[in-house]
Amino acid sequence: MSTVTLGLLQHACSADPAANLKKTLALAERAVKRGANLICTQELFRSQYFCQAEKHEYFGLAEPIPGPSTKAFQSFARKHGVVVVASLFEKRAAGLYHNTAVIIDADGKLLGVYRKMHIPDDPLYYEKFYFTPGDTGFRAWDTKFGRIGVLVCWDQWYPEAARLTAMQGAEILFYPTAIGWHPGEKQEHGANQHGAWETIQRSHAVANGCYVAAVNRIGVERPEGGDGIEFWGQSFVAGTSGQILAKASVDQEEILVVPLELGQVDTTRTHWPFLRDRRIDAYENLTRRFID
Repeated sequence: MSTVTLGLLQHACSADPAANLKKTLALAERAVKRGANLICTQELFRSQYFCQAEKHEYFGLAEPIPGPSTKAFQSFARKHGVVVVASLFEKRAAGLYHNTAVIIDADGKLLGVYRKMHIPDDPLYYEKFYFTPGDTGFRAWDTKFGRIGVLVCWDQWYPEAARLTAMQGAEILFYPTAIGWHPGEKQEHGANQHGAWETIQRSHAVANGCYVAAVNRIGVERPEGGDGIEFWGQSFVAGTSGQILAKASVDQEEILVVPLELGQVDTTRTHWPFLRDRRIDAYENLTRRFID
């Protein structure tokens, strides 16, 4: 199919996982009614962003894959004939947890999973305590509505991840996300932080001649008290030349519905043949940590 329509779900999350799932499914249904056939959730939509503290009780939020959320979205995809990308806290085995996205085709089939490869550890983003780094590698999937790749949040900052996914033919890169400001830093650093986040992802679209869809949450979350995190919303879709095609607000619940012409990927990659001109004979040092 040449023309597809994205439905990106931007919203706030409560402390009730069941309510968050119900809300996300309802938003997805509204996206379908508006014509979306590729639905993507924000990162870890079933809970508030619990990585603001290192607490063993939060492991209780995790679920197996397939599990309740996967099955709910498989049923949804089958009912509406749409593709779904959903971000989950995966319990793979006792003591083994991942930040995982499931990819579900329009017939309800679970095509596979992507486990977040880059795991941050910053103030209020203590993800290394919870998530084992992914072992799926970078992947792309053929769906009813195009060949897609999925990466997760902190992966956004790494051109290598986008490149390796695009090299497998991905026409759209999805980035489920949970990122925001430390309220005390917002005035001084907020504009630069958000600008860097948007710019790096738009650059992935440029460098790879593909579409990029970033889905972020909104609201201030303080599961551990204190200032918490003010999520900056502003979910967006970038075109194959990095241009902003659509962008959500900072603080409003929105369903970003965006039609895409997949044929533009081939046109862009032909006119700007970055993949053709790569000097793969000269890149061996990319596998090193640092060049002394």
